[in-house]
Amino acid sequence: MPDSIEHFVHAIGTAVKNKRPLSIRGSGSKHFYGNQATKHTYDTLDVTTHSGIVNYEPSELVVTARAGTRLADLEAILLEHHQMLAFEPPHFGKNATLGGCIATGLSGPRRPYAGAARDFVLGARILDGRGDDLHFGGQVMKNVAGYDVSRLMAGAMGTLGVLLEVSLKVLPIPPMEITLGMSMKEAEAIDKMHQWASKPLPISATCFYDGNLFVRVSGAESAVQATRTRLGGEEINQGKLFWQSIREHTHTFFSSGTRLWRLSIKSSTLPLLLPGQQLIEWGGALRWLAADKDLNEKIIRLQAEAAGGHATLFYGEKSSLQAFHPLSPHMMTLHQRLKQKFDPAKIFNPGRMYPEY
Repeated sequence: MPDSIEHFVHAIGTAVKNKRPLSIRGSGSKHFYGNQATKHTYDTLDVTTHSGIVNYEPSELVVTARAGTRLADLEAILLEHHQMLAFEPPHFGKNATLGGCIATGLSGPRRPYAGAARDFVLGARILDGRGDDLHFGGQVMKNVAGYDVSRLMAGAMGTLGVLLEVSLKVLPIPPMEITLGMSMKEAEAIDKMHQWASKPLPISATCFYDGNLFVRVSGAESAVQATRTRLGGEEINQGKLFWQSIREHTHTFFSSGTRLWRLSIKSSTLPLLLPGQQLIEWGGALRWLAADKDLNEKIIRLQAEAAGGHATLFYGEKSSLQAFHPLSPHMMTLHQRLKQKFDPAKIFNPGRMYPEY
Protein backbone atom coordinates (compact mmCIF):
# COMPACT_ATOMS: atom_id res chain seq x y z
CA MET A 1 0.00 0.00 0.00
CA PRO A 2 1.49 3.41 -0.98
CA ASP A 3 2.41 5.70 1.91
CA SER A 4 -0.24 8.21 0.85
CA ILE A 5 -3.00 5.63 1.20
CA GLU A 6 -1.73 4.60 4.62
CA HIS A 7 -1.84 8.26 5.60
CA PHE A 8 -5.42 8.58 4.34
CA VAL A 9 -6.54 5.47 6.24
CA HIS A 10 -4.96 6.80 9.43
CA ALA A 11 -6.62 10.19 8.94
CA ILE A 12 -10.03 8.56 8.44
CA GLY A 13 -9.61 6.44 11.58
CA THR A 14 -8.61 9.49 13.61
CA ALA A 15 -11.55 11.51 12.28
CA VAL A 16 -14.03 8.78 13.21
CA LYS A 17 -12.49 8.41 16.68
CA ASN A 18 -12.51 12.14 17.36
CA LYS A 19 -15.85 12.74 15.57
CA ARG A 20 -14.15 15.50 13.58
CA PRO A 21 -15.13 15.86 9.89
CA LEU A 22 -12.64 15.74 7.03
CA SER A 23 -12.56 18.21 4.17
CA ILE A 24 -11.23 16.23 1.19
CA ARG A 25 -9.24 18.65 -0.93
CA GLY A 26 -7.13 18.63 -4.07
CA SER A 27 -5.83 21.88 -5.56
CA GLY A 28 -8.91 23.81 -4.40
CA SER A 29 -9.79 24.98 -7.91
CA LYS A 30 -13.45 24.02 -7.40
CA HIS A 31 -13.75 24.74 -3.70
CA PHE A 32 -16.27 27.49 -4.52
CA TYR A 33 -18.72 24.87 -5.83
CA GLY A 34 -21.38 23.50 -3.50
CA ASN A 35 -22.26 24.65 -0.01
CA GLN A 36 -19.57 26.17 2.13
CA ALA A 37 -20.47 24.37 5.35
CA THR A 38 -19.47 26.73 8.16
CA LYS A 39 -21.11 25.01 11.11
CA HIS A 40 -18.47 22.27 11.09
CA THR A 41 -14.83 22.45 12.13
CA TYR A 42 -12.86 20.43 9.61
CA ASP A 43 -9.49 18.82 9.30
CA THR A 44 -8.22 19.01 5.71
CA LEU A 45 -7.23 15.81 3.92
CA ASP A 46 -4.92 16.80 1.07
CA VAL A 47 -5.02 14.19 -1.72
CA THR A 48 -2.70 15.89 -4.21
CA THR A 49 0.22 13.69 -3.15
CA HIS A 50 -1.58 10.62 -4.53
CA SER A 51 -0.93 11.25 -8.22
CA GLY A 52 0.29 9.61 -11.40
CA ILE A 53 -0.92 7.43 -14.27
CA VAL A 54 -1.57 3.85 -13.14
CA ASN A 55 -2.30 2.38 -16.56
CA TYR A 56 -2.93 3.70 -20.04
CA GLU A 57 -3.86 1.59 -23.06
CA PRO A 58 -4.33 3.93 -26.04
CA SER A 59 -5.52 1.09 -28.27
CA GLU A 60 -8.22 0.23 -25.69
CA LEU A 61 -9.23 3.88 -25.17
CA VAL A 62 -8.88 3.50 -21.39
CA VAL A 63 -6.76 5.35 -18.84
CA THR A 64 -6.48 4.80 -15.09
CA ALA A 65 -4.99 7.55 -12.95
CA ARG A 66 -4.72 8.48 -9.29
CA ALA A 67 -7.07 11.15 -8.00
CA GLY A 68 -4.34 13.69 -7.27
CA THR A 69 -3.15 13.69 -10.88
CA ARG A 70 -3.32 17.12 -12.49
CA LEU A 71 -5.88 17.28 -15.28
CA ALA A 72 -3.40 19.24 -17.39
CA ASP A 73 -0.84 16.45 -17.09
CA LEU A 74 -3.39 13.76 -17.91
CA GLU A 75 -4.66 15.64 -20.95
CA ALA A 76 -1.10 16.24 -22.16
CA ILE A 77 -0.41 12.50 -22.11
CA LEU A 78 -3.66 11.79 -23.97
CA LEU A 79 -2.80 14.46 -26.53
CA GLU A 80 0.42 12.63 -27.40
CA HIS A 81 -1.79 9.80 -28.64
CA HIS A 82 -4.35 12.15 -30.27
CA GLN A 83 -6.95 11.31 -27.61
CA MET A 84 -9.00 13.38 -25.18
CA LEU A 85 -11.42 13.47 -22.27
CA ALA A 86 -14.51 13.88 -24.42
CA PHE A 87 -16.67 15.44 -21.69
CA GLU A 88 -14.31 18.47 -21.69
CA PRO A 89 -14.02 18.95 -17.93
CA PRO A 90 -13.49 22.54 -16.76
CA HIS A 91 -10.29 23.12 -14.82
CA PHE A 92 -10.89 26.49 -13.13
CA GLY A 93 -7.22 26.45 -12.16
CA LYS A 94 -3.89 25.24 -13.53
CA ASN A 95 -3.50 22.60 -10.80
CA ALA A 96 -7.00 21.11 -11.07
CA THR A 97 -6.98 17.39 -10.30
CA LEU A 98 -8.74 14.34 -11.67
CA GLY A 99 -10.30 13.73 -8.26
CA GLY A 100 -11.90 17.17 -8.20
CA CYS A 101 -13.06 16.70 -11.78
CA ILE A 102 -14.93 13.50 -10.91
CA ALA A 103 -16.10 14.61 -7.45
CA THR A 104 -17.84 17.68 -8.89
CA GLY A 105 -19.01 15.80 -11.99
CA LEU A 106 -18.79 18.92 -14.14
CA SER A 107 -18.65 18.70 -17.92
CA GLY A 108 -17.91 21.25 -20.62
CA PRO A 109 -19.39 22.30 -23.98
CA ARG A 110 -19.15 18.83 -25.56
CA ARG A 111 -21.31 17.18 -22.87
CA PRO A 112 -24.69 16.84 -24.70
CA TYR A 113 -23.01 15.47 -27.82
CA ALA A 114 -20.42 13.11 -26.27
CA GLY A 115 -21.70 12.40 -22.76
CA ALA A 116 -21.31 13.58 -19.16
CA ALA A 117 -18.35 12.93 -16.87
CA ARG A 118 -20.12 9.97 -15.22
CA ASP A 119 -20.71 8.36 -18.62
CA PHE A 120 -16.96 7.95 -19.07
CA VAL A 121 -16.22 6.50 -15.63
CA LEU A 122 -15.42 2.80 -16.01
CA GLY A 123 -14.16 2.09 -12.52
CA ALA A 124 -13.09 3.69 -9.26
CA ARG A 125 -11.07 2.88 -6.20
CA ILE A 126 -12.05 4.64 -2.97
CA LEU A 127 -11.59 4.62 0.78
CA ASP A 128 -14.94 4.57 2.56
CA GLY A 129 -15.78 6.00 5.97
CA ARG A 130 -14.36 2.93 7.71
CA GLY A 131 -11.05 3.22 5.90
CA ASP A 132 -11.79 0.17 3.74
CA ASP A 133 -10.12 0.09 0.33
CA LEU A 134 -12.93 -0.57 -2.19
CA HIS A 135 -12.77 -1.23 -5.94
CA PHE A 136 -15.76 -0.77 -8.27
CA GLY A 137 -16.19 -1.32 -11.99
CA GLY A 138 -13.23 -2.22 -14.16
CA GLN A 139 -10.67 -0.98 -16.62
CA VAL A 140 -12.39 -2.09 -19.82
CA MET A 141 -15.71 -0.99 -21.23
CA LYS A 142 -17.29 -4.44 -21.20
CA ASN A 143 -17.09 -4.58 -17.38
CA VAL A 144 -19.47 -1.71 -16.69
CA ALA A 145 -22.79 -3.42 -17.45
CA GLY A 146 -25.36 -3.45 -14.68
CA TYR A 147 -25.49 -1.28 -11.55
CA ASP A 148 -22.22 0.62 -11.51
CA VAL A 149 -21.31 2.01 -8.08
CA SER A 150 -18.24 3.76 -9.48
CA ARG A 151 -20.42 6.29 -11.29
CA LEU A 152 -21.98 7.33 -8.00
CA MET A 153 -18.68 9.05 -7.27
CA ALA A 154 -19.22 11.47 -10.17
CA GLY A 155 -20.86 14.51 -8.63
CA ALA A 156 -20.86 13.13 -5.06
CA MET A 157 -18.67 16.06 -3.93
CA GLY A 158 -16.50 13.79 -1.81
CA THR A 159 -19.38 12.93 0.52
CA LEU A 160 -19.18 9.16 -0.05
CA GLY A 161 -15.46 8.48 0.15
CA VAL A 162 -11.92 9.45 -0.71
CA LEU A 163 -11.26 8.86 -4.39
CA LEU A 164 -7.97 7.05 -4.95
CA GLU A 165 -8.07 6.03 -8.61
CA VAL A 166 -10.42 6.48 -11.54
CA SER A 167 -10.57 4.53 -14.82
CA LEU A 168 -11.93 6.54 -17.72
CA LYS A 169 -12.94 5.89 -21.28
CA VAL A 170 -11.18 8.31 -23.65
CA LEU A 171 -11.92 9.16 -27.30
CA PRO A 172 -9.89 10.11 -30.36
CA ILE A 173 -9.53 13.82 -31.11
CA PRO A 174 -11.65 14.70 -34.17
CA PRO A 175 -9.53 15.18 -37.31
CA MET A 176 -11.19 18.52 -38.07
CA GLU A 177 -13.05 21.12 -36.05
CA ILE A 178 -14.48 24.53 -36.94
CA THR A 179 -16.71 27.07 -35.20
CA LEU A 180 -19.49 28.92 -37.01
CA GLY A 181 -21.13 32.14 -35.87
CA MET A 182 -24.50 33.56 -36.88
CA SER A 183 -26.63 36.45 -35.69
CA MET A 184 -30.21 35.80 -34.54
CA LYS A 185 -32.66 36.32 -31.70
CA GLU A 186 -32.77 34.02 -28.69
CA ALA A 187 -36.06 32.27 -29.54
CA GLU A 188 -34.81 31.53 -33.06
CA ALA A 189 -31.50 30.21 -31.71
CA ILE A 190 -33.29 27.85 -29.31
CA ASP A 191 -35.48 26.60 -32.15
CA LYS A 192 -32.45 26.09 -34.42
CA MET A 193 -30.53 24.13 -31.78
CA HIS A 194 -33.59 21.98 -31.08
CA GLN A 195 -34.00 21.19 -34.79
CA TRP A 196 -30.31 20.33 -35.22
CA ALA A 197 -30.41 17.94 -32.27
CA SER A 198 -32.82 15.69 -34.14
CA LYS A 199 -30.57 15.43 -37.19
CA PRO A 200 -27.37 13.37 -37.75
CA LEU A 201 -25.07 16.39 -37.71
CA PRO A 202 -21.51 16.35 -36.29
CA ILE A 203 -22.18 19.22 -33.89
CA SER A 204 -20.00 19.14 -30.77
CA ALA A 205 -20.95 22.40 -28.99
CA THR A 206 -23.45 25.25 -29.13
CA CYS A 207 -23.58 28.60 -27.35
CA PHE A 208 -25.91 31.58 -27.62
CA TYR A 209 -25.07 34.95 -26.12
CA ASP A 210 -25.89 38.56 -26.88
CA GLY A 211 -27.64 37.93 -30.19
CA ASN A 212 -25.08 35.49 -31.56
CA LEU A 213 -25.27 31.72 -31.94
CA PHE A 214 -21.98 29.79 -32.06
CA VAL A 215 -21.81 26.20 -33.28
CA ARG A 216 -18.80 23.90 -33.21
CA VAL A 217 -18.65 21.14 -35.82
CA SER A 218 -16.24 18.23 -35.36
CA GLY A 219 -15.38 15.12 -37.36
CA ALA A 220 -14.06 14.00 -40.73
CA GLU A 221 -13.27 16.86 -43.11
CA SER A 222 -15.99 15.85 -45.58
CA ALA A 223 -18.67 15.78 -42.87
CA VAL A 224 -17.52 19.08 -41.38
CA GLN A 225 -17.53 20.86 -44.73
CA ALA A 226 -20.94 19.45 -45.67
CA THR A 227 -22.36 20.59 -42.33
CA ARG A 228 -20.81 24.02 -42.73
CA THR A 229 -22.62 24.44 -46.03
CA ARG A 230 -25.87 23.18 -44.57
CA LEU A 231 -25.87 25.36 -41.43
CA GLY A 232 -24.51 28.54 -42.94
CA GLY A 233 -22.92 31.26 -40.85
CA GLU A 234 -19.35 32.50 -40.86
CA GLU A 235 -16.34 30.59 -39.57
CA ILE A 236 -14.84 32.46 -36.64
CA ASN A 237 -11.15 32.79 -35.87
CA GLN A 238 -9.76 31.38 -32.64
CA GLY A 239 -12.68 28.99 -32.17
CA LYS A 240 -10.63 26.85 -29.81
CA LEU A 241 -9.97 29.82 -27.53
CA PHE A 242 -13.65 30.77 -27.61
CA TRP A 243 -14.79 27.38 -26.35
CA GLN A 244 -12.04 27.37 -23.76
CA SER A 245 -13.38 30.69 -22.45
CA ILE A 246 -16.84 29.15 -22.15
CA ARG A 247 -15.52 26.02 -20.46
CA GLU A 248 -13.24 27.86 -18.03
CA HIS A 249 -15.63 30.79 -17.39
CA THR A 250 -13.13 33.38 -18.55
CA HIS A 251 -15.62 34.78 -21.07
CA THR A 252 -16.80 38.27 -20.05
CA PHE A 253 -20.33 36.99 -19.44
CA PHE A 254 -19.25 35.07 -16.36
CA SER A 255 -18.25 38.23 -14.51
CA SER A 256 -21.41 40.18 -15.33
CA GLY A 257 -23.33 39.50 -12.11
CA THR A 258 -22.84 39.00 -8.40
CA ARG A 259 -24.26 35.48 -8.56
CA LEU A 260 -24.07 32.85 -11.27
CA TRP A 261 -26.95 30.41 -11.55
CA ARG A 262 -26.84 27.19 -13.57
CA LEU A 263 -30.26 26.08 -14.84
CA SER A 264 -30.48 22.58 -16.30
CA ILE A 265 -33.81 22.38 -18.12
CA LYS A 266 -35.56 20.96 -21.18
CA SER A 267 -33.67 22.08 -24.27
CA SER A 268 -36.84 23.24 -26.04
CA THR A 269 -37.81 25.67 -23.26
CA LEU A 270 -38.64 29.14 -24.58
CA PRO A 271 -36.55 32.12 -23.43
CA LEU A 272 -36.63 32.49 -19.65
CA LEU A 273 -37.94 35.89 -18.56
CA LEU A 274 -35.56 36.52 -15.68
CA PRO A 275 -33.67 39.71 -14.78
CA GLY A 276 -29.95 39.62 -15.52
CA GLN A 277 -27.86 38.32 -18.40
CA GLN A 278 -28.12 34.80 -19.83
CA LEU A 279 -25.85 32.53 -21.83
CA ILE A 280 -27.21 29.31 -23.34
CA GLU A 281 -25.27 26.08 -23.87
CA TRP A 282 -25.91 22.42 -24.60
CA GLY A 283 -28.45 22.95 -27.36
CA GLY A 284 -30.70 24.92 -25.02
CA ALA A 285 -30.53 22.52 -22.05
CA LEU A 286 -28.14 24.65 -19.99
CA ARG A 287 -28.99 28.26 -19.19
CA TRP A 288 -26.44 30.31 -17.27
CA LEU A 289 -27.93 33.31 -15.45
CA ALA A 290 -25.71 36.12 -14.16
CA ALA A 291 -27.86 38.09 -11.76
CA ASP A 292 -27.70 40.44 -8.80
CA LYS A 293 -28.19 38.95 -5.36
CA ASP A 294 -31.51 40.79 -5.07
CA LEU A 295 -33.12 38.33 -7.52
CA ASN A 296 -35.23 35.96 -5.43
CA GLU A 297 -33.96 32.38 -5.28
CA LYS A 298 -37.49 30.97 -5.29
CA ILE A 299 -38.35 32.69 -8.57
CA ILE A 300 -35.33 31.13 -10.27
CA ARG A 301 -35.96 27.64 -8.92
CA LEU A 302 -39.67 27.73 -9.69
CA GLN A 303 -38.92 28.64 -13.31
CA ALA A 304 -36.37 25.83 -13.53
CA GLU A 305 -38.91 23.34 -12.14
CA ALA A 306 -41.59 24.56 -14.56
CA ALA A 307 -39.12 23.90 -17.38
CA GLY A 308 -38.59 20.33 -16.22
CA GLY A 309 -35.25 20.87 -14.49
CA HIS A 310 -33.41 22.38 -11.56
CA ALA A 311 -31.27 25.38 -10.64
CA THR A 312 -27.89 25.48 -8.92
CA LEU A 313 -26.25 28.54 -7.40
CA PHE A 314 -22.90 27.96 -9.08
CA TYR A 315 -20.92 30.71 -7.45
CA GLY A 316 -21.48 33.93 -5.59
CA GLU A 317 -22.40 34.76 -2.01
CA LYS A 318 -24.20 31.71 -0.52
CA SER A 319 -24.44 32.38 3.21
CA SER A 320 -28.25 32.41 3.18
CA LEU A 321 -28.86 30.05 0.25
CA GLN A 322 -28.40 26.40 -0.58
CA ALA A 323 -26.25 25.80 -3.64
CA PHE A 324 -28.16 22.80 -4.93
CA HIS A 325 -31.82 22.48 -5.83
CA PRO A 326 -33.91 20.94 -3.00
CA LEU A 327 -34.50 17.21 -3.38
CA SER A 328 -37.85 15.47 -3.16
CA PRO A 329 -38.36 13.46 0.07
CA HIS A 330 -37.89 10.22 -1.88
CA MET A 331 -34.59 11.33 -3.42
CA MET A 332 -33.34 12.67 -0.10
CA THR A 333 -34.02 9.28 1.47
CA LEU A 334 -31.93 7.58 -1.23
CA HIS A 335 -29.09 10.05 -0.69
CA GLN A 336 -29.15 9.49 3.06
CA ARG A 337 -29.10 5.72 2.64
CA LEU A 338 -26.06 5.95 0.39
CA LYS A 339 -24.36 8.24 2.88
CA GLN A 340 -25.06 5.81 5.72
CA LYS A 341 -23.66 2.90 3.69
CA PHE A 342 -20.43 4.56 2.60
CA ASP A 343 -19.84 7.02 5.44
CA PRO A 344 -21.71 5.92 8.57
CA ALA A 345 -19.88 8.35 10.86
CA LYS A 346 -20.61 11.25 8.47
CA ILE A 347 -17.03 12.52 8.42
CA PHE A 348 -16.68 13.22 4.68
CA ASN A 349 -17.56 16.79 3.67
CA PRO A 350 -20.78 17.04 5.74
CA GLY A 351 -23.11 19.74 4.51
CA ARG A 352 -21.23 20.23 1.22
CA MET A 353 -24.21 19.02 -0.81
CA TYR A 354 -27.15 19.28 1.61
CA PRO A 355 -27.47 20.16 5.31
CA GLU A 356 -29.07 16.78 6.00
CA TYR A 357 -25.79 14.90 5.50
